[in-house]
Amino acid sequence: MWALKALNLDWKKTSKERVEQLNELEELRFKAYESLALYKEKMKKWHDAKILKREFKMGDWVVLYNSRLRLFPGKLKSKWLGPFRVTRVFPNGAIEVEGQEGHAYKVNGQCLKLYFGECQEIPLIEVVYLEDV
Repeated sequence: MWALKALNLDWKKTSKERVEQLNELEELRFKAYESLALYKEKMKKWHDAKILKREFKMGDWVVLYNSRLRLFPGKLKSKWLGPFRVTRVFPNGAIEVEGQEGHAYKVNGQCLKLYFGECQEIPLIEVVYLEDV
């Protein structure tokens, strides 16, 4: 009816088993840490491969991504502000841009893309009709 669990009163054997269990647990933690480090390294390589390298020179015209639009989205609002002129390029990837009003801003280079101006229609110069001979 009542089952008593057998107690192991051999302290040397019990303490040795407990130390072995703790060592196994520490080994599992170390393996998990190693696999996490490998995973993070692979994900960093993948993420860095997806980042576009953009080179800007002084005098380029650029547009700036409007990050505040994510908080208050508008269906027909443009995600890009500008155009701005690049006035200074820093080695750490920061870009100083100047608006048309003359205000200078320092922004992250990843938030910019080149501005090519208004798309103008190419006029039709000459129409040539071919005749059947």
